[in-house]
Amino acid sequence: MDLIRIVLSILLPPVGVFLQVGIGLHFWLNIVLTLLGYIPGLVHAIWVIAKVGPRPAI
Repeated sequence: MDLIRIVLSILLPPVGVFLQVGIGLHFWLNIVLTLLGYIPGLVHAIWVIAKVGPRPAI
């Protein structure tokens, strides 16, 4: 599943972050970084997918 998130992050970084952690601090931070430049948003998205655990199921 992480591979799918990484591929989506390459196309649109906030989507991969949203699928990993939902709407929260990392998601909004990634939107700001992506607006400032594609590369910072991409790096942050891949970092979040690699380091942050998946959101808990409710």
